[in-house]
Amino acid sequence: MHAHTDRDQFAPPRPPARLRAITLAVLVHAVLIGALTWGVNWKNTADQPAVEAELWAAVPTLAAPRAVEPPPPPPPPPVQQVTPPAPPPPPVRAAEPPDTREADIAIEREKKRLEQEKKAREQQQLREKRERDRKEEERRDRLEQEKKERLQKERDKEKEQREKQLAEQKKAEQDKQKKLAEDKRKADEASKRKAEAEAKHLAEQREANLRRIQGLAGATGGENATGTALRSAGPSGSYGGKVAAKVKPNIVYPDAISGNPRAEVEVRLSPDGTIVGKRLVQSSGNKAWDDAVLRALDKTETLPRDVDGRVPPSLTIGFRPQD
Repeated sequence: MHAHTDRDQFAPPRPPARLRAITLAVLVHAVLIGALTWGVNWKNTADQPAVEAELWAAVPTLAAPRAVEPPPPPPPPPVQQVTPPAPPPPPVRAAEPPDTREADIAIEREKKRLEQEKKAREQQQLREKRERDRKEEERRDRLEQEKKERLQKERDKEKEQREKQLAEQKKAEQDKQKKLAEDKRKADEASKRKAEAEAKHLAEQREANLRRIQGLAGATGGENATGTALRSAGPSGSYGGKVAAKVKPNIVYPDAISGNPRAEVEVRLSPDGTIVGKRLVQSSGNKAWDDAVLRALDKTETLPRDVDGRVPPSLTIGFRPQD
């Protein structure tokens, strides 16, 4: 709306109204007609001469009685004045176009001003758009950075939890192995104590039996014998072969073995030949072979009697894979 008002102020003046032009023309014609009429009347008056006479007498005379003046002659008929035809009105000149240079200059200035304002608004809008774009980009970058930091924290937390879980599992496994080792140690100690107790019990039982037998019959040892048995307690020369023949079929060892190592086992027996205890006194160097020998003795359970019908209370037996 302000732009429209400014444009009206700098617009060229509007041409005069048609009514005003007609009124001016009529007044001009009336003045011309009046002037012509006055000129004609002035000329007629000048053409009629004025006569005036003055009389002088040499002798004074009495004045005669005033004569009766004759009636004045009738006035001449008025001269009819022929009114010349009115001259044609001068042609109405077309109104000269107003000088619009100043208006054009004002319009051009206004156009430039409007263009400058438009350009300024566009530049301002462009700056505002760039500022909005910059802020939006900063916002996106900030959100992206926050997202990366959040993901990194989550990954670090997960990694820490995994490491903690692995450490707990490792510790639990170590505790388990430690407990198993401790249980095995306790079991071995218990087995050892049990075996020692059984061996002691068997020895006491054997000594009691020997004393009982000794009381029933005389001793068979020599004069220089220091033992308390009725006869020598050592097994015969063929007893080892009989024991090996009984135990070896129960040895199960499918794997190949290098060399021919010897595993020696001390076996404790009851009087009827039942195996009541065993102990590996010398390893073959191959744990699998040692375990196979011990399992075979467990499976055998009893050993045969010697040629004299007796069973030695204990003996050491050697086993080789290729015997």
